[in-house]
Amino acid sequence: MDTDTLIRMRAVIGRLARQLNTTATGEGLTPTQASVLGLISARGPLGLAELTELEHLNPTMLSRVIGKLTEWELIRKRPAPTDQRAVMVEVTEAGDVLFDRVRLRRSQVIAQCLDRLPADAVTKVVDALPALEALAEELRVHGGSTGPPPPDRP
Repeated sequence: MDTDTLIRMRAVIGRLARQLNTTATGEGLTPTQASVLGLISARGPLGLAELTELEHLNPTMLSRVIGKLTEWELIRKRPAPTDQRAVMVEVTEAGDVLFDRVRLRRSQVIAQCLDRLPADAVTKVVDALPALEALAEELRVHGGSTGPPPPDRP
């Protein structure tokens, strides 16, 4: 794929992410706080090291986010079952309720935007979902990899 197309793709994915992240601010959360809360809500109890890696945050920033979410009683800390010195974080009922509102708001924003697009554009977006999901998974698994590219696929 040519460089210009890759740059356009990266730019549009980044814009979409930023624009969706701003929908969380209506609930009083920063985009980072909403992202961390959503990850904990979706994946269940997580260790801080795992959360740092998944969110690509430095430990100091993550500590601040966890502190705020704990202070607001959206998550709670508990000892890890295998190591009492380690901490796990899990979402509270209030955190689940708040993140459900964030998720609903994000879905409403997307629905409203799709309603304003031509029907053929909506069809193309929907048809692209499996490929975008595969790209997201590839980025999750190999996103930081600087090794050689994988062999061409048929």
